[in-house]
Amino acid sequence: MSRTALIATATMGLALFGAVPATAAQTPAVATTAAAATSAATTVTCSPFAIRAGLATEVCVEVTGNNVQLYGEISLAGPPSPGYPIPVKDLTTTLTGNVTGGAFLGQLVKPVRFHASTVRVSGISDTVPCGSTVHAEFTSTALGYPAVPVIVDAPVAC
Repeated sequence: MSRTALIATATMGLALFGAVPATAAQTPAVATTAAAATSAATTVTCSPFAIRAGLATEVCVEVTGNNVQLYGEISLAGPPSPGYPIPVKDLTTTLTGNVTGGAFLGQLVKPVRFHASTVRVSGISDTVPCGSTVHAEFTSTALGYPAVPVIVDAPVAC
């Protein structure tokens, strides 16, 4: 290949190489902007923790537009004591939700085995009217320990 042909080929290659990244860089920015414009912000409202038998429980309502998801979480109330094993606890959990002054969203009763790591209990979701308030309640019971419910009310602003 002659020197002139090599320079022409290299120049054409550089021109094409420079054009491709500029086009590729613009395409995702447009897609990201369009996606951001159509998606609603998500807010999560959680109850204060209830602490019982070494466990902490809370209930949360996740709101995106007028779609809501309810979930409860169980975790250790603090660090385990050195030298003592973390006991396995068989729990029965109950997650309940409704729209204040309105529709019942559901109730989920589920057995859970807890051993050291956080457990999430979810399964209630629905679309609710804008401007309403969602009421969620979560309890966990174990043999010999009474239920201590955690409750949260979350606005659905849209």
